[in-house]
Amino acid sequence: MTSSMVVPVIDVQNDNFKELWPAMVLAIKTASFIALDTVSCYIGSISVLILRCIEDRYKAICNAARTRSILSLGFACYKKLENKDDDTYLVQVYNLTLLCSEEYVIEPQSVQFLVQHGFDFNKQYAEGVPYLRGNDRGVDAHGMNMRMLFVELLRARKPLVLHNGLIDMVFLYQCFYAQLPDKLGTFTADLSQMFPAGIYDTKYATEYELRFAASYLEYAYKKCKLDNSKSIEAGGGGRHLFLEFCKYSGHLSNYVDYRPCLAGFSPDGLLNVCQRFSAYGWCPNGSQCPLSHDTDLIIQHDEKKKKRKRKRKNSSQGKVEVEGAPESKQPHMELKQDQVIPDKDTKPPPVTELVDGAQAQGPESEEKMKTKVEESNGVREPQAVSADEEIKTDKEEVENNGVSEPQPLATPDAEKKEESKRKKLEGGTHRAGFDAFMTGYIFSYAATLTERVGKPPSSESWLPECLNKVYLSGKSVPMHIVKSAFSKSFKAHLHKMDVVWGKGVVSKVEGTV
Repeated sequence: MTSSMVVPVIDVQNDNFKELWPAMVLAIKTASFIALDTVSCYIGSISVLILRCIEDRYKAICNAARTRSILSLGFACYKKLENKDDDTYLVQVYNLTLLCSEEYVIEPQSVQFLVQHGFDFNKQYAEGVPYLRGNDRGVDAHGMNMRMLFVELLRARKPLVLHNGLIDMVFLYQCFYAQLPDKLGTFTADLSQMFPAGIYDTKYATEYELRFAASYLEYAYKKCKLDNSKSIEAGGGGRHLFLEFCKYSGHLSNYVDYRPCLAGFSPDGLLNVCQRFSAYGWCPNGSQCPLSHDTDLIIQHDEKKKKRKRKRKNSSQGKVEVEGAPESKQPHMELKQDQVIPDKDTKPPPVTELVDGAQAQGPESEEKMKTKVEESNGVREPQAVSADEEIKTDKEEVENNGVSEPQPLATPDAEKKEESKRKKLEGGTHRAGFDAFMTGYIFSYAATLTERVGKPPSSESWLPECLNKVYLSGKSVPMHIVKSAFSKSFKAHLHKMDVVWGKGVVSKVEGTV
């Protein structure tokens, strides 16, 4: 059984964007890494996503990014706290509702899909933060706006973490950075300069490093939580993953949605699992499917399969299957067909979501904030952040049977408001902010697991085997984010680099297109 916790997600829209700007920029600057997710009005067709030629696949996604828009952007800033016995992170999560100020295409099936998953179009059109796509236009390069927020992300030079991130990166480039280049080689060359600390794709890590039975986001997140919880409960040696959250008080509490991550309880009776959803995290029948889409139940079934595999392995001298992955999968995409897959049964058990009880030292800046963090037997609950106070974390132990609950506000009316927020979020909707949190959790878990097997991440790379490798559907090798000797940087990119770092910084770049 996994532990329960509540994740605070700060809801950012046009009327509070400038107020929250100092807090967002400070969170970005002080993070150890930043996980990011987008919700766009583009639902990629299978025919496009599995095009054999990657160049053709890139061009098709570019065409979509030039005519469509990002509707919501989520980012989660994970700051690793030093002087801890285990890997402890202070996490701040933001969900930005956006509105493209230009005409864009949105298909009926995209609207239907997004509405089914809880996206609020009324809120987007009424309160979305405006932005323009393509190259900068006049005031875009100054002030507090989405394009400058993306510039702050680049200036921070932090590792960027995505899940199945090719579409995300193409849309981010077009919507907040510059006009997309026509060639994939130019695009990857630009990305390598934009994010010098590296880009990581947790879908790649899940498939070929963690080697889970499935790699869609919710499955990977819950599997990491389960493995971490088991490891902590077993009391084994090695490092474990713990999280701390801020608690938001005062008027800022009005901007926070608390997302419950309830412990997984499996039914006593047997339920038939939808095999399509189990494998891909998606089913064409949606909520009308008569079979179970319960991710906790799916993971429970996969765990039983693993136990049966172990029994067969111990009683047989034949071929040994790699736990948690189909026989056809390879631990590294670069391996050739005739190479041997190493035995992954020796890897230590993975990690969950608890928080230890030490104080977290928060960052300081010109715009100071104060943050209190309460500990709840493993999971630190949201406390309060104010944009003009200094962040600090204050340990306060609360024995709550291992479940941390958000602290009620001062008045009965506030309590009712808090309860309504909980009910609203318990519907299981996907939001960019929470998806970014899940992506960051998978990454931090994988990094912790790497440390536990005696290979701590170097200062240059958290997960060396996953650095600058982006998952490609239907391919046995990833897309590498590198600047080829035969590629040239895009002129719009070089101009944007002048905006980010000042003129002359990228003068050593050889050639442009």
